[in-house]
Amino acid sequence: MGKLLEGQVAIVTGSGQGIGRAIALKFAEEGAKVVTNNRKPGATKSNMMTDEQYNKLTDEKKKWYDEQYAKMTGDAETTAQAIRDAGGEATAFFGDFSKWEVAQELVETTIAKYGKIDILCNVAGNFGFADIDQISEELWDSVNVTKPKGYFNVMRFAIPYMKKQGYGRILNCASPAWIGDDIKHAEYCAANAGVVGLSKGAAKELLEFGITVNAFAPYANTRADYEAKAISSVLDEGKKLSASGVFAIAEMDTPGPEYVAPFITYLASKQSGKVSGSVFMVGGTTVALYSEPVPSKALIKSDPDDTSPWTIEDILAKADTQLFDGYVSPAVHQKLY
Repeated sequence: MGKLLEGQVAIVTGSGQGIGRAIALKFAEEGAKVVTNNRKPGATKSNMMTDEQYNKLTDEKKKWYDEQYAKMTGDAETTAQAIRDAGGEATAFFGDFSKWEVAQELVETTIAKYGKIDILCNVAGNFGFADIDQISEELWDSVNVTKPKGYFNVMRFAIPYMKKQGYGRILNCASPAWIGDDIKHAEYCAANAGVVGLSKGAAKELLEFGITVNAFAPYANTRADYEAKAISSVLDEGKKLSASGVFAIAEMDTPGPEYVAPFITYLASKQSGKVSGSVFMVGGTTVALYSEPVPSKALIKSDPDDTSPWTIEDILAKADTQLFDGYVSPAVHQKLY
């Protein structure tokens, strides 16, 4: 057992499988007492893939899909038990923290069990794929109720305890999709952009209380990854998951979630006190800091004393040379990682 988080108490939502599980195990390995969480007991095999799509897979692809599922089997209790088996302390909490009262119960259970909360790491998420004009209200709500609403719920009840002790670390899992994506899941892009906005807003507000808030956009082999690869392989032409027709995830030899955990553990530690309000891309052997968005070009009137509104004629005359000189649309397909 390491000592980077010795004496700390952490909640890790969405820690039954994948990235959340890897982070919970690493936190415990570094000495933290961990409250693990997912919605209900038992592993979830499929979030999106239908039986019809599964049956369309080749025998080889079915074998691969089943092997990937086997790697992801687990829930909050199996993660907590793995921590205990390794000599650490952990408690499992089952419940959907997108519900206000469940989020409160999660935090209060942590306080009752361990007396404090130092680290909150929100990892849970939901996802789905659809053309933007085919996204249902149900799909939109199912994705956005977890991120950012559920993340806010847990933060809302954890922050008063962190304020009282003058210390805290909050880490929220976004996705590279927070800046937009070529994959057809605009509802997921919106959810993760909300996570970033929530994290940045909270970081500014909480810095004076010794509480840091950061977001991380991981890429790793998770349930979302293997499901998307499998579904993409059986979709009819014209119904591809990618707007460009090139499905980036399927091209990647995606690294495991254990690659994400070390840097997140650093951000959860006392040593990262100067780091707040930032967003990181984390995966494989890469840790990258996103730049902060700032205005890069502007329309400026030639007469500094002219305070009248822009006319359409002036905009038409100057936009191409002042604002859009060398412009490349962000909508043009670009790989995010």
